[in-house]
Amino acid sequence: MTTRHAATPLWKRWWRALGPGVTTGAADDDPSGIATYSIGGAQFGNQFLWTALITWPLMASVQMMSARIGMVSGRGLAGAIGQKFPRWLGGLFALALFAANTINIASDLAGMGDAAAMLAGGSTLLWATLFGIGLCVAAIRLRYRQIALALQWLALALFAYVIAAFLVHVDWRDVAKSTFVPTLPKGREAWATLVAILGTTISPYLFYWQAGQEIEEQKAKGKRSVAARRGASARDLDERRLDVVTGTFFSNLIMFFIFVTTAATLHASGHAHVDSTRQAAEALRPLAGDVCYWLFGAGLLGTGLLAVPVLAGSAAYAFAETFGWRYGLDKEFRRAPWFYAVFILATLLAILIDAFGINPMRALFWSAVVNGLLAPVVLVCMYLVASDRRIMNGQVAPLLPRMVVALTIVVMVAAAFGMFVF
Repeated sequence: MTTRHAATPLWKRWWRALGPGVTTGAADDDPSGIATYSIGGAQFGNQFLWTALITWPLMASVQMMSARIGMVSGRGLAGAIGQKFPRWLGGLFALALFAANTINIASDLAGMGDAAAMLAGGSTLLWATLFGIGLCVAAIRLRYRQIALALQWLALALFAYVIAAFLVHVDWRDVAKSTFVPTLPKGREAWATLVAILGTTISPYLFYWQAGQEIEEQKAKGKRSVAARRGASARDLDERRLDVVTGTFFSNLIMFFIFVTTAATLHASGHAHVDSTRQAAEALRPLAGDVCYWLFGAGLLGTGLLAVPVLAGSAAYAFAETFGWRYGLDKEFRRAPWFYAVFILATLLAILIDAFGINPMRALFWSAVVNGLLAPVVLVCMYLVASDRRIMNGQVAPLLPRMVVALTIVVMVAAAFGMFVF
């Protein structure tokens, strides 16, 4: 078996390995992320391009730690945390995640509604409602493999932002300088933007979703019990590492090009403040042409369809594992009613929030800031779980990834401190 694995061409191993890591990485560039990067690019130009280089290894290490917890403990993240910490702490995390994700879903649905109204006309709220209800029905009616495959293909929508960057006039010399020569933020708003970038890139809901998908993958292979799922081969871990590194690389690449596009258009023309995703797209139209406008709208729609199930699903995983409910996208509704109830409730509450007319761009931005403050707390718990030999079945996270995750915690805490102090 080892010889055959070694003889397999690298591209075939890479293609076969793609799965939860790619889906999670793509979901990171949801309308919340797009809004945050658009605000950053419009207000500060290329100033934050260097973050795309920094966040890739940090995000990859965090997501691989989440994946390892799911693969070797036999439990999702909330279940593993429950093995080391009191249930009330896991419940508090689940509640905070539910609240943050509901606001995020509301903002994402509003962004999708804006995109649909841009592309096809009609009411933003009506489109947002139809998308929310449709995604709930799809989660209930479709099985995990169908949902996973659909999410992987939707990830292709992100390349709209790469194409858009080459349709506008870009000062690539300044781009290179801003990418490789970091500059610290100046002023509270700039520090808040840095926290938001970190919060939307290294976000708690992605930790829960990544570990939850590892359980779904193992259930799909017939490993229905915790005991059957415990432990992972070196080959499985290597393949997931390849998957996660790929997903996080493309996630940060898309982030980079959104900054480039908005800096070269909105910032360069003086459009420093945008209040909605639709306004951002419409501001691009006279500056970059119709093609860029349509690409921006199509990208918002595709990433929203990808991200909303991930947001609602991660909250459902957190509650189900914390309180011992049956769960899984492979189960029928009647066999996991509470799991699906959390999924549906988060989405319906999000639609209600949209009905009250929130400012989606600002809500998206500040939800990213909240995630930037919450993430370090969850990361500390993850770090301790991943270092526990009993929970990890003797396969604790290696020293180097743990050091990178520890560095991630320090960076996120320092950015939050900078926001409040400066």
